[in-house]
Amino acid sequence: MLKNLKQFNLPEIEEKVLEFWKKNDVFKKSLEKTKNNKEFIFYEGPPTANGRPGTHHILTRAFKDIILRYKTMQGFFVSRRAGWDTQGLPVEIEVEKELGLKNKKEIEEYGIAEFNEKAKISVWKYKDEWEKLTERVGLWLDFENAYITYSNEYLEKLWSIFKQIDKKKLLAKGHKVVPWCPRCGTALSSHELAQGYKEVTDNSVYVKFKLKPNQVIGNWMSGDKTYILSWTTTPWTLPGNVALAVGKDIEYQKVKIGEEILIVAKNRAKEVLGDGLVIEETLKGKDLIGLEYEPLFEVKKIKSDKSYKIYDANFVTTTDGTGVVHTAVMYGEDDYNLGKELGLPQHHTVDKQGKFNNDVPVVSGLRVKAQETEERIFNHLKEKNYLLKIEPYKHEYPFCWRCGTHILYYANDSWFISMSKLRNKLIAANEKVNWIPEYLKEGRFGEWLREVKDWAISRERYWGTPLPIWECVKCQERLVAGSLADLNKFDYHKNNLAVMANQPVMLANGFLATRRQIKNRN
Repeated sequence: MLKNLKQFNLPEIEEKVLEFWKKNDVFKKSLEKTKNNKEFIFYEGPPTANGRPGTHHILTRAFKDIILRYKTMQGFFVSRRAGWDTQGLPVEIEVEKELGLKNKKEIEEYGIAEFNEKAKISVWKYKDEWEKLTERVGLWLDFENAYITYSNEYLEKLWSIFKQIDKKKLLAKGHKVVPWCPRCGTALSSHELAQGYKEVTDNSVYVKFKLKPNQVIGNWMSGDKTYILSWTTTPWTLPGNVALAVGKDIEYQKVKIGEEILIVAKNRAKEVLGDGLVIEETLKGKDLIGLEYEPLFEVKKIKSDKSYKIYDANFVTTTDGTGVVHTAVMYGEDDYNLGKELGLPQHHTVDKQGKFNNDVPVVSGLRVKAQETEERIFNHLKEKNYLLKIEPYKHEYPFCWRCGTHILYYANDSWFISMSKLRNKLIAANEKVNWIPEYLKEGRFGEWLREVKDWAISRERYWGTPLPIWECVKCQERLVAGSLADLNKFDYHKNNLAVMANQPVMLANGFLATRRQIKNRN
């Protein structure tokens, strides 16, 4: 018996089975046998062939194989077309490394067409390894008719989908705060963002915003040394501050420390300022609304009659911080929405490369997430007597899952699919799904659907599918192509403004392009 066990060699048996399948073309015969039966739809989530397969891919391919064989044994026709994900930032970053390029500007200097040609070659770097792995684990896939995401055939399929989305009025251009990678120079979707969170310890800062004197606050007047306290974990956003937000029903306290009057939420006073406080008065947030304060930094372009005032906002809490939220309109979703509602000025103090622009001389040209930058900001606050204290703060922060750079929440023009309009339909469809494990239905997936956000789909890069959205630079009329043939219909539109074959028009990714350039892309 022991002798027989020693002769039992599972890998050897597997290889014999694989050889039998290959020699007798068993996969094709199984398809031929079931071709007239009811179809079970399977879409291969395509790998990127410019990266090597890992052990985790063995597991996912085994899962696929189990389901597909089971459905075939039930009598279904299960076509299994392989696919190759050949576009996107993972490919671009790999080519950047090969060429020694560091950013988008260097790609443009190298030449976008030349760069894309390199990318097209790079995507097939590990093709053989992927095919060998797939064959060795016994997953049957049709590699002979594999779809390729950079091909015109695939591009047109995507364009037809975008045209249908536009017809349903779900395609929208918006200026919103999006997760932005300053190194890659593009926005990320919420799906991508979820892949890059890390636990980090950053410097948080408590800031003293100086109220202008002689303003009525309840039963007293602000003096020359009256401050309202705010807290932030992103000190780099402070130069972009345009307003402060309080909760109108939250209780705040007037605390005297030396010659200074400090205003802080009642529930946070002891935590922020310590024991033995001299409390002079308790007031409500509504008593603070409309008060004006001195800007921390002089940034002329964000000055208006609405800037540097205190407003009511429903997102203010007292679970941490001071009960007063520093508001930088261009660098936070809540901030942006409040700013849009109030008509606050929208102006960037930071460029898309994550560096301060010349509007903030103290830190001009410096990267926002850098020690030197924080030190200069803190020193400036200290010199102005705006700094209360600095504390380390451990929290989850998003990084670009591709390159590891800190993500910035950054207001930018972007194209969106209006998923929020489909929220109720998505939730209803989820009720019909048999989830295993069951708790996912109302748990992680259900929560995601209930909070579903509009999907930011545009990327400001080079090696990807161009969005088929064309806008007239004069009248802003939008045309969405459903195919390459559709472009021939765009010579004239209702306002009789010519969009000729060689005339540059604005493409959705922000670059000027012509129809001929798009047609010749491959």
